[in-house]
Amino acid sequence: MNHPCEETLPGGGHTSLVVKKGQILRLTDSEGGANVSLMLFNASEKSERLNLPDTLKGQHTAKLTAGHCLYSDMGRVLAAIVTDTCGWHDSFGGVLNAAEVAEKYGQGRYQELRNGFHRNGLDNLLVEMGKWNLGLEDLHMVLNLFSKVTVDEQGAFTFHAQHAAPGSVVELYAPMDVLVVLTALPHPMDPNPEYHPRPVQLSLRNASDEHLLEGCKTSRPENLRAFQNIERFAV
Repeated sequence: MNHPCEETLPGGGHTSLVVKKGQILRLTDSEGGANVSLMLFNASEKSERLNLPDTLKGQHTAKLTAGHCLYSDMGRVLAAIVTDTCGWHDSFGGVLNAAEVAEKYGQGRYQELRNGFHRNGLDNLLVEMGKWNLGLEDLHMVLNLFSKVTVDEQGAFTFHAQHAAPGSVVELYAPMDVLVVLTALPHPMDPNPEYHPRPVQLSLRNASDEHLLEGCKTSRPENLRAFQNIERFAV
């Protein structure tokens, strides 16, 4: 792919795609205040998937931003965060199910709201996963892009509203073929009582800078080993 492939993920929507080795998926929060829940799978062996606990432990952080890698449960890098103007992406919040959305925002039925009906993260992800012969047993913890949740010394969580400004960008580099599953819905901890999911622009391109991954490889010794594990997988 020599030219960028672009599309809009509408607020409340879901999509999935395979990002090929050496490609970059760029996500842009065009309006500000978006939240995009992301899941990752090895595109050629989908039993291998994103492992957020290992991702956080291996890099000694709960603040995922540029220079960090997203680990699989097999100790490989599924994606590397090579660009981030937002500065923090949430690994704690998860997604809401249908009952939780109804409790928080009201029924929001299709009969009254048509395409603006209240969708939920669990069902959106499962619908998209079904396209790849994946089911409930394959569901795993999501990374919530463009959202910030901090934890104080007592273990209390705080959601930071409007963390992402309009035009915020995050870019994910794929060092191997990776299946990406996305849904754009309000963060579960967002205190706004109005159901107002925001759209996100997606674009896909080939990486042109061979040094793009240096910061990710050198930020932690564990990251370099995780990249080496990809080479072993490819043999």
